[in-house]
Amino acid sequence: MAYKTTPLRHLGNLSGLGAVQQHGKEIARASYDFDGYYRERVGVTCNGEIQAPPEVLQQLFGQTDLQLLTAQGRLLDFNFSDKALPAESDVAHVDVTGNLPVAPDDWSH
Repeated sequence: MAYKTTPLRHLGNLSGLGAVQQHGKEIARASYDFDGYYRERVGVTCNGEIQAPPEVLQQLFGQTDLQLLTAQGRLLDFNFSDKALPAESDVAHVDVTGNLPVAPDDWSH
């Protein structure tokens, strides 16, 4: 019996500037560029990149309970996707959860 998968639908993009927070305290400013997807029975998933000075990303990398407060007021939880972060990198890949929009119209296309 073949396993049947449900289709994955691209919702769009969220991007801009935001404040990285930990336990409600602002740690740094960062830009972000995320893509959102929807799959029935899973819901909305999101991943992408945050960009900040290398020393800021090194400080954040491996930390838990990180959030990004967007200029639009969305509070998004994120975790780093990569196992390691190059020392001079100003971009890091992240997986995002939290207050993500569900409607495709709330995402940029």
